[in-house]
Amino acid sequence: MKQVYILYSPGLDIYYKGQTSDLDERLKYHNSGYETSTSKGVPWTLVWSTAKATRQEAMLLEKKLKNLSWVRLEKFMSKYSEGLSESIIKDRIIRISQ
Repeated sequence: MKQVYILYSPGLDIYYKGQTSDLDERLKYHNSGYETSTSKGVPWTLVWSTAKATRQEAMLLEKKLKNLSWVRLEKFMSKYSEGLSESIIKDRIIRISQ
């Protein structure tokens, strides 16, 4: 089982999209500062995730998410809100989608 996830950095006010087989470990790695692409955004917060049966499905969704604009990404998370995990982001996304 693969997880597709979206992280949020309050300091940079940006989202990061990825996929992994171990979400808890991946989040720790992003927040450790070792990952070049996310080191400046520490701390990262998990805001959305979903499970996919295969790596191929996860990679396809990750690619689609990475190609969405900020507004479209937040509309996507609003539409699939069962994957949301942060109440602050939920409130923001709900306001945007109204």
